[in-house]
Amino acid sequence: MKLLDLLEHFSRLLAEQRESASARGLDAPVTVSAGRLILTAGTLHLYELEVPPEVALLEDLPVTIIPTGDIEPTEGFVVGRRAKTVLIQTFDAVGQTVASATLVPDSAGFFDTASRRLAEMARKSGAYMLGPAERLVPLLDPDQPDPESQARAAVPSSVFSPLWSDHPATRRAKLTALVIELVRANKRLLVVGRDHHTTDEVLGAIARAMRGAGLQFKSLLSRYELPAQSDVAGLALQDLGFETQMNRFYAKSRADKATLRRKYDRFRELSPLLAFKAEKQRDLDEVKLLEWRLLTQVSDLQGKIKDINATLAEYEALTIWKRLSMQAVGKNVGSLNEYRSIYEQSVQTILAELEVAKRRIEALSPEAAIPKDIRPEYQELKFSLHRKLVDKINLDALASIDNQKMRSEVRQALLSLIDAEPTLLSSHEKQQICDEVLDEVFGLGPLEPLLKDPTISDILVNTAKHVYVERRGLLELTSVAFRDDQHLLRII
Repeated sequence: MKLLDLLEHFSRLLAEQRESASARGLDAPVTVSAGRLILTAGTLHLYELEVPPEVALLEDLPVTIIPTGDIEPTEGFVVGRRAKTVLIQTFDAVGQTVASATLVPDSAGFFDTASRRLAEMARKSGAYMLGPAERLVPLLDPDQPDPESQARAAVPSSVFSPLWSDHPATRRAKLTALVIELVRANKRLLVVGRDHHTTDEVLGAIARAMRGAGLQFKSLLSRYELPAQSDVAGLALQDLGFETQMNRFYAKSRADKATLRRKYDRFRELSPLLAFKAEKQRDLDEVKLLEWRLLTQVSDLQGKIKDINATLAEYEALTIWKRLSMQAVGKNVGSLNEYRSIYEQSVQTILAELEVAKRRIEALSPEAAIPKDIRPEYQELKFSLHRKLVDKINLDALASIDNQKMRSEVRQALLSLIDAEPTLLSSHEKQQICDEVLDEVFGLGPLEPLLKDPTISDILVNTAKHVYVERRGLLELTSVAFRDDQHLLRII
């Protein structure tokens, strides 16, 4: 008998069971005397309900639970049966405890669904497959030509083979060895058990074997239904449930999204303050540049006054020919004294301007300084946003483009990415972020503004949080800081 014929045979048997289900009383309501919730994973719940011992309920049988009172009915299916209780997985909770309820089985619907599924497999055998290279066609109809024999030849024959032995321990040893072999070959597997209890035992055996082989079994194993057993050999089977894993994934995603939302909101909160600080910093830089120019002028004038004083002190000792040559260009005692007086008056005027500049610097310095309590937080916010944007940029595709055009292309890409983000950044903030990202990608990150400052002659990076610059021969600490040592090493 071909497997195709076998499927049709069982489809007919299940259809007969469907017709006789109601006559045999399989769908008769069952009274639940008590019950309790024993497990919740995401949106799935596992209840243990007390039912009469003579009631026969098949595993995977769909049922409807109708609690007493105002609680809405819920649907589920049977996971396992114990002496006086039945385990039912539901999609909605009906409370921590169930005082009383009515259980309505759907045996006819169960047999009907199974019969139609098998009949469909028999009619459309080519639509069912275990994977890209392991179709069921050769098993359903061996006489049919196989167009993918070469693809299936690369798959071990044990992928779709029974593992039989009289001893369950021997069977499970073979199964776990095969699973580890296929997992290491990066194969996906579907293990099917005859009932939920056996599936739990097999899952626990595979998990133990994978743990012993040094494999991350918690991220590689996934059980579709809730386990009928809480643990097997000390392993919590709930952690291996698909619903638990997905619930944790979504919970982490929601938490990450909420965290990112808080960071965006905090960034928006800090942006006006930092924009004000940046404007004051630009004013401070302009005043410092003016101060540097005034000091340079004073230094030049004082040097000229020093030369005149030296010349006047030595004038009487000069030879007649030296004096005549100086007088020929208008340099005599009278003119030198006049020049010195003009220079001294200029120095006094510039010193007065320097006093004004210094007072202005003293007033702007606290206004431009970023408070230490928000600087690390802002750097963290900026780094998180930069990292998310930079990860999306395909710089390899821009490698052959001119550098200036490349920066323009990346800027446009960044603006598009920022517009797609769930933020309400202003135009100025977007341009600021783009400039900083471009500095991170193409330049030296936070050091770029210092490199563009004409008053800075040298930059000294002591630590990630301490960056000094040299202005007019003096070292001064700047407000520039790297996020951490890794950021510093990546830039430098």
